[in-house]
Amino acid sequence: MSSYKTLIHQGLWQNNPALVQLLGLCPLLAVSNNVVNALGMGFATLWVLTGSNLAIAAIARFVPASVRLPCFVMVIAAFTTSAELLLQAFSYPLYAVLGIFIPLIVTNCVILARAESFASKAPLHLAALDGFAMGAGFSLVIVALGAIRELLGTGGLFADMHLLFGEGAKALYLPMFSQAYPGFLLAILPPGAFLVMGLLIAGKKYFDQRAAARQVQIIKIPDGSKRVRTTGIIEP
Repeated sequence: MSSYKTLIHQGLWQNNPALVQLLGLCPLLAVSNNVVNALGMGFATLWVLTGSNLAIAAIARFVPASVRLPCFVMVIAAFTTSAELLLQAFSYPLYAVLGIFIPLIVTNCVILARAESFASKAPLHLAALDGFAMGAGFSLVIVALGAIRELLGTGGLFADMHLLFGEGAKALYLPMFSQAYPGFLLAILPPGAFLVMGLLIAGKKYFDQRAAARQVQIIKIPDGSKRVRTTGIIEP
């Protein structure tokens, strides 16, 4: 049970692929200008990470070292293609928005790194859990990034959710500021992605330092205490 908790904590916080490892930054920064785009990329990455980790853990012992990396890439490409086809079938408008970034999941450093460093050496259940935790950690960061950028840039949240969840999801839109809000254009432009991402990384560092400081116990010698010296021989 402790190994399960460790993997989940590693993926979601301690070794988060976006905030700590700084992997997969290209799609993270490119398509996170609103929540719906971030959700689409997050779901696709989560699917590919979990599925490819599970498949690689199942076949790793049978793959010769000389063709190890090409085989892993082919497995990842298969799951990426399935994610691409699912988006085309059930949410084509969102697929059209995400464009080339869905096929580029094949070269996502997060997925390749987990396949080589963990999934190929772990049993099936732990490999699947690691992929899910890392994918969930990546998804949480990209959704948080998308929410902040959309809020600052447009003054609302959850616009265009119908692209992913159907026409009924239009009611999810939440205008957070008044209609007079002019919008902060920089937030939804590429430089804004770097600025907000930097703030998220700084926020994680701050909370980690606060948590570490709370664990430090300072032992003080009470006032008036004296040293006691014992001498003599202790008889058995």
